[in-house]
Amino acid sequence: MPPDFQQYHASLAAHDDISVNPSGNQSLDQLVDRGRRNLLKGGLGLAALSLFGGVFGSRPAFAGTGLLGFAGVPVQTAADFDRVVVPPGYTARPFFSWGDAVLADAPAWQADASDDWQAQLKQAGDNHDGMHFFPFAAAPDSHGLLAINHEYVNPTLHPHGMSFVDGKRPLAEVQKEQAAHGVSIIEVRKDAAGHWQRVMPSRYNRRISLFTPMAIGGPLAGHALMQTASDPAGREVLGTLNNCANGFTPWGTYLACEENWHNYFINRDPVDYAQRTAHKRYGLASSGESKNFAWETADPRFDATPDASQPHGGQVNEPNRFGWVVEIDPFDPTRQPVKRTALGRFSRECAVLSLGADGRMAFYSGDDSKGEYVYKFVPAGRFDAANPQANRDLLDEGTLYVARFESNGSGRWLPLVHGQHGLTAENGFASQAEVLVNARAAADRLGATPMDRPEWVAVHPVSREVYVTLTNNDARGDKYAIDQANPRPHNLHGQILRWKEKDGDPTASEFRWELFLLAGEQPGAKDQEGKPVPANLSGTINGDIFSSPDGLAFDGAGRLWIQTDYGDDEPAMQAMGCNQLLCADPLSREVRRFLVGPRGCEITGITWSPDYRAMWINVQHPQLSYPASDGRTRARSTTVLVTRDDGGVIGS
Repeated sequence: MPPDFQQYHASLAAHDDISVNPSGNQSLDQLVDRGRRNLLKGGLGLAALSLFGGVFGSRPAFAGTGLLGFAGVPVQTAADFDRVVVPPGYTARPFFSWGDAVLADAPAWQADASDDWQAQLKQAGDNHDGMHFFPFAAAPDSHGLLAINHEYVNPTLHPHGMSFVDGKRPLAEVQKEQAAHGVSIIEVRKDAAGHWQRVMPSRYNRRISLFTPMAIGGPLAGHALMQTASDPAGREVLGTLNNCANGFTPWGTYLACEENWHNYFINRDPVDYAQRTAHKRYGLASSGESKNFAWETADPRFDATPDASQPHGGQVNEPNRFGWVVEIDPFDPTRQPVKRTALGRFSRECAVLSLGADGRMAFYSGDDSKGEYVYKFVPAGRFDAANPQANRDLLDEGTLYVARFESNGSGRWLPLVHGQHGLTAENGFASQAEVLVNARAAADRLGATPMDRPEWVAVHPVSREVYVTLTNNDARGDKYAIDQANPRPHNLHGQILRWKEKDGDPTASEFRWELFLLAGEQPGAKDQEGKPVPANLSGTINGDIFSSPDGLAFDGAGRLWIQTDYGDDEPAMQAMGCNQLLCADPLSREVRRFLVGPRGCEITGITWSPDYRAMWINVQHPQLSYPASDGRTRARSTTVLVTRDDGGVIGS
């Protein structure tokens, strides 16, 4: 790994985290006066938690439910730590790494995966992230498909790192990077000895990348906002990128979500940029180069500067074609992926399903930037298990909502509907298309609650309680007011919020919420110099401490699994060690550390076999020498298989 490896990832994170919300919304009805700051000096987290305790019933610490049936593992603080640690009685095995073959004719692993973009398209992409296991009905616990996101790429994609020649990126490098984005779908099954293996060849194995044609579905299909010189009809997009978290539908499709897509584009026209909400409100670059990889220097479709000499202004609308949910049928490689525009456009982390007993649905999402919002989409139709074909386009019609968290523990879902609540032509929203393309600006106008980087969402499998990770926000208390949902200034450690929809209905417009926990160190903890840890770094965790919750998911027994993403070399994170996977009991709030990853990595992505005896997680961008799936080559982003040595249920 190059010596500037962590600096590179820190620079990407800095671009991702830049605040671009200009609304100045004083969230929670401007409830937080200066007295709220005084509360921070005392038992802030406990006060916030107890305030709404009645909503969710009694939550005594360590109630002894027995839900967490494993021995917790310790933090790992060594600078050279390069393994994955799991509890006694468990095994973690590298399973699928960047550069591994997806197609049968893929070339063997080389020092940088492959020679060119055509080869990379046959291999696993880079930086594995959100994923889901889709079982085969005939043998659901032993045979299925894994759909795995590839969020972005590392400099090590090339033998000598990313390069410039005469101020431009080489086209061959850019094409290889584009090929390493997207999604891998691989067939997996247990062998005769009961061990999970990849299936090769397989008619299901495929790569989806920035070269994959995708249909545009929903209100934006064919709309002028989607038309470009290269696609004057505005009905087909080439590819998907920055796929971070994910979701799935009850009809068996995968939802890949486009997160920080804005970092790949630039608009160098200062006048146009200043007045084009679809660029400025999302934080596109406006000078120099695009923020991530300077692709526009080699591939003109990422240069969104308007060009009056070309039809539809050249590529000025190309950014509008990213930021969506991409629906993929993992079992039908011939079916074209579809960008579902009814769900709105933002830096979307996930699209997590809550399914009512009557077939009504909601899909929850976070917009992962400082001061952005929590959303849900309610399809107009209902899921019909008896009529699979009727479900195919359910995501093309419905209502997008944004959340407002009130000070008394109530909450409201505000509909982003053209013509309502100021979403009119006079205010820049000429139709529902403008509302959806500029969902952030629409949410600003409705007075949604700016949050501390809302990321993954998880829905309890029985109660339908909804949880969201708020990773961190060092601008809280400065650019954004402190409030009860986001109660700490300079919030480096983040929190987890949860709510109950009214009457347990996923489509409800009202809910009750509370803070599940504030991440951070234990109250009274001392720093490395023996000084008390500042109040804004103390949390309310019952059990093993952690920082910056990111990935989030429930298993079938109702255990809440929490993944972390922080810079493990940052001074404030030294007590946390390397990034980790933890498990929480929603009733007692007890948190126990299950897994720790190697130095410099993020722990992300989680899925299980239906019997919960196999768990897959992703180790993204390990820094040192954690081995890949072949057990010997250098560190690569890797999907890791976790099993119990006695074949039992994970976590029980």
